[in-house]
Amino acid sequence: MFNKYKPLNLYTNFAEAAERFPSQAIYFDEPLTAFPELQLHTTYADSKNALIQKATQLRKIGVKKGEKVIVYKSAKFDTYLLAVAVSYLGAVPIMISAHLPAETMDILVARLDNPWMVFDGDTAAKAQSLKNLPASKLIAVEEILATTFDQLCEQDFLTPDAISYMTHTSGTTGVPKLIAHSANSMGWRTKWQKNILSLIRKRGLVAFHISPVHSRFNIGISSLMAKGFPLLPIANPSRANITKVLTEFAPLVLETHPNHFVQWASLAREEPSVFESVKYYHSTFDAINKETMATFLRCSEYRLPVFLQVYGQSECGPMIMRFHTKSTLKRTNARAMGVGMPGLTKARIVDQDGKPVAAGTSGNIQMFSKGRALTYYKETPRFEENVYGAWWDSGDYGVKSRLGGLSLLDRQVDLVDKIDSTLAIEDALLDELTFLDEVVIIRGKNGSPQPIVAVNESAEMNWDLWWKKVSDLPHLNEPILMKYDEMPRTATMKIQRLELERSLQNSEM
Repeated sequence: MFNKYKPLNLYTNFAEAAERFPSQAIYFDEPLTAFPELQLHTTYADSKNALIQKATQLRKIGVKKGEKVIVYKSAKFDTYLLAVAVSYLGAVPIMISAHLPAETMDILVARLDNPWMVFDGDTAAKAQSLKNLPASKLIAVEEILATTFDQLCEQDFLTPDAISYMTHTSGTTGVPKLIAHSANSMGWRTKWQKNILSLIRKRGLVAFHISPVHSRFNIGISSLMAKGFPLLPIANPSRANITKVLTEFAPLVLETHPNHFVQWASLAREEPSVFESVKYYHSTFDAINKETMATFLRCSEYRLPVFLQVYGQSECGPMIMRFHTKSTLKRTNARAMGVGMPGLTKARIVDQDGKPVAAGTSGNIQMFSKGRALTYYKETPRFEENVYGAWWDSGDYGVKSRLGGLSLLDRQVDLVDKIDSTLAIEDALLDELTFLDEVVIIRGKNGSPQPIVAVNESAEMNWDLWWKKVSDLPHLNEPILMKYDEMPRTATMKIQRLELERSLQNSEM
């Protein structure tokens, strides 16, 4: 399309960007625990030099080529920088969310055959309690900083088709699986992303709050740096901090998880000036309701701001895209995710036997992606269960139109009896009931649809409006109120629906 394919070596990509755009800025909203020398403002070139020093310190501690290094720390930009430093050594960064409990970590550690683990204060207690990892393989951030060396070590390389990076699945259905990526598979994903970035003519500031352990993060940062964009990674997504940071830096582009956009929507309605500088909004991981997108587009000072909605999956990368504007949203079904990128990604709908169905018929969504992951590490049979030749069964349920547009209806495991799409109902409720920050419909104790809702902290539950809105919908049980922060979530803020169901079945709600 626009960009040539190139395998992605995290450090090599970083170094080439630093050579082309040495003075380009990277800003932070909080100091970085593992890279305090970068303070709150650095450049591509200075951060590259800091990376080589950290890699040298890790080598001095004992990390060697081909070894696995779990990065298990607070969710900041230095999580990614550590992964790049590990890649410099020809070692394999294993990106694990800090929210995973010690019990889960012990299972993953055993699967990885005596890896190293880098941790910080946020994860120290869990890291030091692990039964399957000796203390000699634990590396505190403070130990890295205190390690001295005489000269910088040289970069080492893995072959482009070797496992060079691992992330984990959300764990919404159990213990997360470890998704293995290679430089080759990640290269196709950056080609997809760089094609999108080629549409943005101005190299304006890109602000983002994304889980740094997700493959979306390394693909996004690698692509942005290859194009020379200034970066503003946001560690703290609180309303107060978003107000402060966006007002101070006035970014051109803003990306975050769908659920953070939903949570920030009340701020956008009350203080639209906070988001007025943004021309391009970007949301991935999951679908997002229409009114939330419209709310942010109305804030922009630009005549034609754009909201890019991307549907994808960790195993396949970014897949299906759709560009929304204020005018197109008026006639858009937010469940309609769009189309794939020619030559790189596409989707089809199949029945329970894996056979393609006609347009307009609902079924399982299968994906074709040149950037598909290699396997689940040490769980290849589980990976192969979802492989249908060149196609990957996403676990999602949807439908395609006669023109080829894909609509997302539900996760296959989340289907609720007598409801065509719980996601569509959730969207409709969030579109109309702006006092809500979250609506989740799960299976109740008798299998009936049970809404779980979170009310915005500055509002109250309006029961009259709720019952008026649901009166023409399929029957829903009386909603259960929960605080937004108490809803179980993954690292990318997706609701762990099965965990909610288990809690309901055990009468904890």
